[in-house]
Amino acid sequence: MIQTLEETQVPRRAIDFARLGALRRQDLPFGGREIAVKELDEESFAGIDFALFSAGTAISKEFAPIAAQAGCVVIDNSSAFRMDDAVPLVIPEINPGDLKNHHGIIANPNCTTAITLMALYPLHQAFRVIRIFASTYQAVSGTGAKAIEELKRQVEQVVAASR
Repeated sequence: MIQTLEETQVPRRAIDFARLGALRRQDLPFGGREIAVKELDEESFAGIDFALFSAGTAISKEFAPIAAQAGCVVIDNSSAFRMDDAVPLVIPEINPGDLKNHHGIIANPNCTTAITLMALYPLHQAFRVIRIFASTYQAVSGTGAKAIEELKRQVEQVVAASR
C-alpha cells in the first residue's frame, strides 16, 4: 500500500504518518526517507478520515470497529469482514455503488477473486453468468512456516503410503 501511495504520488501532506499504526514502533521508508511509525492503539484514529488496513484478520477485528467508531472509514484488506453481511465487499470497478452502504468499514475480496472478477464481470454483463467453478493454486508459504511443515509431512505420508 505504501508503495502504491508513493507511485501514485499522493501528496505527503495527505498522509498522517504520525498515526500510521504498527503493532510495534518502527521506521517505514517513504519518499526516499524513513518515517517514524507509532504503535497502534485505540487513540490512533482520532481525526483520521480513511485507514487502509492490511495487518491480518485479528488486528482488523480488533481495531477496525474502533476506527469506525472514531469516524474513520476503514478499507480492510484482510478476510475479517468479507463474509459479514453488514460490511460491503467492494471491487471499485465492479460495484462502486455498494460503497454508500458502509457503516465505517469496507471489505475487499482477496487478490485472486478481485483479479478473476475483473475479467469475468464483462462476460457477466454480456451473458448473465450465473455460476463458475474455479480452482486456484496458491503457495502454501503464504500461510507460514507451520503450513509448510504440515505440507511436508503430508507429502511424506503420501509417498510412504504409495510404496
